Amino acid sequence: MKIIADREKLLACFQTAATVAPTRSPKPILQNVKLETTESGSTFIATDLEVGIRLNVPGIQVETTGVVLLPERQFGSILRESTDEKLSIESNDQGTVVRGDRSNFQLASEDPDEFPEVVVFEEEKYHEVPARLFKELIRRTAFATDTESSRYALGGIMLELEEDKIIGVGTDGRRLAKMEGPAQSVGGHVSNNSQTIIPTRSMQLIDKALFDDDAEIKVAARANDLLVKSPKATIFSRLVEGRFPKWRDVIPQWQDAQSIELTVGPFFSALRQVAIVSSEESRGIDFIFEEGSLELSGSTAEIGNARVSMPITYSGPSIQITLDHRYVGDFLKVLDPEKSFTFRIRDSESAGYCSTDDGYGYVVMPLAKDRP
Repeated sequence: MKIIADREKLLACFQTAATVAPTRSPKPILQNVKLETTESGSTFIATDLEVGIRLNVPGIQVETTGVVLLPERQFGSILRESTDEKLSIESNDQGTVVRGDRSNFQLASEDPDEFPEVVVFEEEKYHEVPARLFKELIRRTAFATDTESSRYALGGIMLELEEDKIIGVGTDGRRLAKMEGPAQSVGGHVSNNSQTIIPTRSMQLIDKALFDDDAEIKVAARANDLLVKSPKATIFSRLVEGRFPKWRDVIPQWQDAQSIELTVGPFFSALRQVAIVSSEESRGIDFIFEEGSLELSGSTAEIGNARVSMPITYSGPSIQITLDHRYVGDFLKVLDPEKSFTFRIRDSESAGYCSTDDGYGYVVMPLAKDRP
């Protein structure tokens, strides 16, 4: 194999693929990224056996087709440190040679035939989903998952695929994030009663591998894995074992709740100010809704106290709820400062529910009033 590549384009693609390659593994061959070149194009392939990626690589001039394994650490360093615009990469029985105008590297190379296969997308049943929506779904739910939990199902995002929409849900047991939007089933592809839970790490990789100009992607949920195909990449991920909580039971359905319209920017600013006096042991902030105003209050014995008030459109009874400022902040971080959302609240002991007009909902449990 012999190619001439644009270094910067090669680097961008290699870094995305290399996030899959494990830094340590009982199978050292997995610490490589496979480069496959044909007359129709070039592809980076990487896997840790739980997740895998096939990524199209632009900017490559193929002089001789073939396959080579590129060691993730050394080859990645060459791409980052080199100042050459173009690099020549040639593989033979002795190894791999990487040449620039002012550099020359000889790398040992393992047998590409021993590298595990990463599946291609050949499904006839799948969902067509706007790439922007899928990326937003990941960004708005991944932070609420719990990758440290012994309950493995909480370490992933559950997807529900209906005939005309997609729903993603993440929870760690203390808060829950839900995002939904329009999607089209092809070939009768639906979730039915099966649970499709994808590891958070896999979903974050999918987010990185999707680009804004990937207008539509294909999502296929199978018995043990998920396949996602965009015009530029195919990602495979094994599913998480375990049962996901009945998330619909968590979303409040009260008829007597108060609904308050808030704007992200001013609300987040007030929250950050009061959080200055919080500590690792005391993260609770009081949210006090009064006629025409919201007051945020926090205090810790070792730091001090803070109060910040802001005008709001509210004419209901006085209600106070204590929430972990980190959980509220996580919700606000994934929204534009100009965006408005609805905060539904009933009393100090019931969960708060935040929702937007584009299919996003967030449940956060209150803290006990006698918190530290």
